[in-house]
Amino acid sequence: MKHQCMIVLDFGGQYSHLIARRVRDLGVYCEVKPYTVPVAQLQTTQPLGIILTGGPNSVYADNAPRCSKEILELGIPVLGICYGAQLMAYLADGGVGAAPVGEYGRVDLNLINEQSPLFAGVTKQSTCWMSHTDSIQRLPAGFEAIAQTPNCPVAAMENKNQKLYAVQFHPEVQHTQFGQMILDNFLKTICGCTGDWRMSGYVERTIAALREKIGTQKVICALSGGVDSTVAAVMLHRAIGKQLTCVFVDHGMLRKNEGDDVERVCRDTFDMNFIRVNAQDVFLNNLRGVIDPEAKRKIIGETFIRVFEQESKKIGKVGFLVQGTIYPDVIESGAGDSAVIKSHHNVGALPDVVDFDEIIEPLRMLFKDEVRRAGIELGIDEALVWRQPFPGPGLAVRILGEITPAKIALLQEADAIFRDEIAIAKMDRAISQYFAVLTNIKSVGVMGDGRTYDATIALRAVTTSDFMTAEFVPIPYEVLAKVSSRIVNEVGGVNRVVYDITAKPPGTIEWE
Repeated sequence: MKHQCMIVLDFGGQYSHLIARRVRDLGVYCEVKPYTVPVAQLQTTQPLGIILTGGPNSVYADNAPRCSKEILELGIPVLGICYGAQLMAYLADGGVGAAPVGEYGRVDLNLINEQSPLFAGVTKQSTCWMSHTDSIQRLPAGFEAIAQTPNCPVAAMENKNQKLYAVQFHPEVQHTQFGQMILDNFLKTICGCTGDWRMSGYVERTIAALREKIGTQKVICALSGGVDSTVAAVMLHRAIGKQLTCVFVDHGMLRKNEGDDVERVCRDTFDMNFIRVNAQDVFLNNLRGVIDPEAKRKIIGETFIRVFEQESKKIGKVGFLVQGTIYPDVIESGAGDSAVIKSHHNVGALPDVVDFDEIIEPLRMLFKDEVRRAGIELGIDEALVWRQPFPGPGLAVRILGEITPAKIALLQEADAIFRDEIAIAKMDRAISQYFAVLTNIKSVGVMGDGRTYDATIALRAVTTSDFMTAEFVPIPYEVLAKVSSRIVNEVGGVNRVVYDITAKPPGTIEWE
């Protein structure tokens, strides 16, 4: 049976991902599409509703991103959020202009029409999260204002007959008091969604579809050891068994014991065709003397391709190549006018060196948290599924300066201690990403009765919803003290530990 679907139209705002995640959290499957997608193409998905997202532009500007007015005339419910609300008013011949007073952050929201189905269960006064300099200044024909703030007379509007709704604030962020309830009202009451989309159903449908598509052909997977590629590999194995061969190139810069853990899961737990290539010496030889971080990344990527190419030739012709692409990769590679955050990065140039007919991306429509849930559904060990995000070049981008075996071993130990103590403090699920960095700094210290001149380890921990912006985590001092004490006492060559409290921006999450 075809599952129900919502469409989120992306106008370049930073919250498009978050809106889609909130919709899926409410049990409704949705897809993010660029605002340029033709209306006829949207109709083929038979969406029960459409959400117009926020964006940084003014709708009345000459180069403003605009969808077709036809979207408002399809007879299905539409919800405009922030820029999407202004666009709805603009397309429906209302008036939008620069607001006399812009609103940012938490703002008091007052309901004008408490009977609106969009606000069912919401109290007359609450707080919402605003971020706008323009506002709806003249309601389109057939619309009425249903909420206001002290500086925004049309904080929400509706045309109940045409099933058109709009809110100037952001219901998807946690700072909006009844935000999730408002979204739930739109999805369930207004659009008629049942909210019964579950990861288990997605996994089962995907496995069945893969089995039918692949038939008896062979498949190869370039296994990085990360969560995404591991879940993709297990999903393919469930579908086609020994027709799949996983090639795991161990470049020697993984976290402590991680290579062994990946092999244990793939070979022992799931009995896969699994090839582990221990290429540490090749990578380290190619990285000798290299300091520039971008040069490191390119060398590691190129070396990975060459090593994988050698192994793939032994397998011969295959029907499909598996990639662990996930939904943020698809969106960040450029949807509509959204900024291109990063190029497609999971396997790089592998399609150029493998003899195959087609690429398979079984996780292409899943967010990271959904990938983890899929991993649990597939029976992958929970500790492996909930590992921290890890860059493809591994510890190479967490070691400043030249890469050496001694530095890798030192950082592996320090990082393991940090992750261990965060888990003991039961903060591991609450922090988006945390890790240790081996800086290129040495400083004077005193250990016992002797003077030392040893390395400095930096600790990094951030919280983020989309990895495009991030805040540092205020880890309790007692936890940081325990981590610092263990590292300087248990890891030889380290005499100082510091904690990075820089947000992104201006910093990045990784150090290199």
